[in-house]
Amino acid sequence: MRRSTRRRLAADAGLLVVAAAFVVPLAWLVLASLDANATLRVRPPDEPTLDNFSAVLTDEITFTPMRNSLLLCGGATLLTVVCAALAAYPLSRFRSRFSRPYLLGVLFTTCLPVTAVMVPVYGLFVQTNLIDTMYGTGLFLAASQLPFAVWLMKNFMDGVPEVLEEAAWTDGASWAQSLLRVILPLMGPGVSVVAIYSFVMMWGNFFVPFMLLLSPEQLPASVSIFTFFGNYGAVVYGQLAAFSILYSTPVILLYVLISRRLGGGFALGGAVKG
Repeated sequence: MRRSTRRRLAADAGLLVVAAAFVVPLAWLVLASLDANATLRVRPPDEPTLDNFSAVLTDEITFTPMRNSLLLCGGATLLTVVCAALAAYPLSRFRSRFSRPYLLGVLFTTCLPVTAVMVPVYGLFVQTNLIDTMYGTGLFLAASQLPFAVWLMKNFMDGVPEVLEEAAWTDGASWAQSLLRVILPLMGPGVSVVAIYSFVMMWGNFFVPFMLLLSPEQLPASVSIFTFFGNYGAVVYGQLAAFSILYSTPVILLYVLISRRLGGGFALGGAVKG
């Protein structure tokens, strides 16, 4: 057997192992959600049933937490995208000796674990009466995602030629109008990437709402997953799998709805000619 053939087979085997590492948990999730007696074993159910979905489709377990998650993460994502666009604009369009240190500082803040700042944040929220409030938790979620969102938005904004903005200025547009009507529409894929990334990171965040929200009726779905874990290590695996599928649905739908924009690129063909 030739050396190139052995390398190709080794690469294929490695890819199969990596694929199995992703496929097996997903297979268990689907099969366990249809099994009334689900365990940690990956096996097809003896009698497929939708009883697990019926058990979790209640207002207390699914509907209220999912609504809270949509309000919390949707509002925080909108705030993050708006603030990131406003912060990235001067960083992209104006040259300053402080721009690079500022960007490096922004990038450094993305490396800080959220657990390192939760104690002072909790004390601050108590003093400012923001504890156990949806808008306060949303503000902190937006602030925690803003540094990386600014970094991404700035890189995407650099790809829009400045001559298009200068042409808008010549026609009498202000910087705000050029940002809203020229730059952001052209960098639609970039805005979509920032929005998806921010929403996904907030949607799966467990620690922040667990610490800052106290009332059960305000807890998002990422925290209400505790419902399926008993006090003595017992886990209702079938209902947990069904809830996990429902919990993943909004993120999948969000990606499917705007996936076409992600592949569109910057539609600048012929825009700067002449």
